[in-house]
Amino acid sequence: MKKRLLATGLATLLAGCGGDNVGDVSLGIFTLKDIKISSLQDEVVTGVTCHIASIEANLSLSDPSDSSISCRQTGDITPEMIAKIDKSSSGEVVFKKSKSIFFKTMKVRRIYDPKNQTLLYLSYTTKETEGSFKHSLSTVPLWGTQAYGAVTEETK
Repeated sequence: MKKRLLATGLATLLAGCGGDNVGDVSLGIFTLKDIKISSLQDEVVTGVTCHIASIEANLSLSDPSDSSISCRQTGDITPEMIAKIDKSSSGEVVFKKSKSIFFKTMKVRRIYDPKNQTLLYLSYTTKETEGSFKHSLSTVPLWGTQAYGAVTEETK
């Protein structure tokens, strides 16, 4: 009974997922790993949508750390939105998802580059694997948006 309860609890932890699942690609019949694709809309800069592809292993206590991210402008980006974001060089976490019961987490961090008027979205895992931390980067230029050129002293 305890083993069943533990297994159910682990499955619940591993199944927890943020964002909307938009794709699921099997890596073959001889593996329990799939590529899951989810979409994530930035809650502050609502004109940005990111798609994250990551490998998930069914019946495993830890998913692989590999992932990729691609972000695009999918709506208006206003100066008011840019005024609300963290402008420090480390930015802020806009998404996180547990990838293991052993404290491995995948995070997406938004960083603002005021010189180039670009939003950077960095996807990374918090646990070192095979000698390096896995990460992926995508950028969304503000060119052509209401926010472009509206950089004030407050947003620098």
